[in-house]
Amino acid sequence: MSKRLVEVFTSGCYVCEGVLKQVKDLACPNCEVVVYDLNKKCDTNECEDKAKAYGVKSVPAVAINGKLVDCCSNNGIIIDTLKAAGLGQ
Repeated sequence: MSKRLVEVFTSGCYVCEGVLKQVKDLACPNCEVVVYDLNKKCDTNECEDKAKAYGVKSVPAVAINGKLVDCCSNNGIIIDTLKAAGLGQ
């Protein structure tokens, strides 16, 4: 039986570290947790390539078995919402 791949995308911030700790605490022996700190980058472009492929728009974000978990998608900044709140006016 192959291990479940749990990929955590972070920026090394306090909030990300808390989520990372929770993910690691919840991980079972059948889970392989891989951490990508997008601030530090990778030796290759693997971090950025995976983040783009999964549609990561904000961190922390978690993908399990190659799919961004629903709770981690559709976040990120929406420029029109910022403008509606008064940015640039």
